[in-house]
Amino acid sequence: MLGGLISYALLAALATALLFAAVTDLRRREIDNWLNAGIALAAPLYWLAAGLDWVTVLFQIVLALLTFLVACALFAMRQMGGGDVKLLTALALWFVPGSFVQLVIIMGVIGGAASIAMAVSNMQRLPGESLRDSVSTVVAALWVLGACALAYGTATGQPMIAPAAIGTLLPAGWLLALAGIVVLGLFVFGMRHIIQRQRGAIAIPYGVAIAAAGLWVLVQDALPQRLSDAL
Repeated sequence: MLGGLISYALLAALATALLFAAVTDLRRREIDNWLNAGIALAAPLYWLAAGLDWVTVLFQIVLALLTFLVACALFAMRQMGGGDVKLLTALALWFVPGSFVQLVIIMGVIGGAASIAMAVSNMQRLPGESLRDSVSTVVAALWVLGACALAYGTATGQPMIAPAAIGTLLPAGWLLALAGIVVLGLFVFGMRHIIQRQRGAIAIPYGVAIAAAGLWVLVQDALPQRLSDAL
């Protein structure tokens, strides 16, 4: 019982650290090294409190090393910041592989949605292009809504719209094919316009996406389980 209580307290501390990381990334576009180091160094305490065996601990370390290598490759391609690399690697020490994969998927979806939303706000509006701007904004909004639906389904295991309901709404035959072509054309047009009208590079706060995904997985999975162990 004491181990369950300590592990729950450590997970609650991790949730607090993720909230702090999200706030600092939003305000300064960076995550403090001391925070990432604290998250990583607290992981062995969690392993002991949770009663993990040496095989599971070794699995966590290997997962963190693989995460670091992949994240470093993304950093070299300028797709991820240095603080994001450290935060994601530190979190790999806390989550079992299944939960960590879920975290990465949610992170990617949230980060992609944030990228599109920020790209729309960063567009240069030119005279005579109000219709193009409107179409592009609608396309981006649909993209973000779809990303939110995907993140919700991944996190909860329950789709926002039941497949049976989708099937009843879709037309059949050539109407479905025609609708797909129109939607694809509008999507390509909207995204192309958004990319062409960027005023400059935008700094995507991926630390926020990582923190949000970590909090989501914590609230859905790890915290309730450890709370039941503590009680």
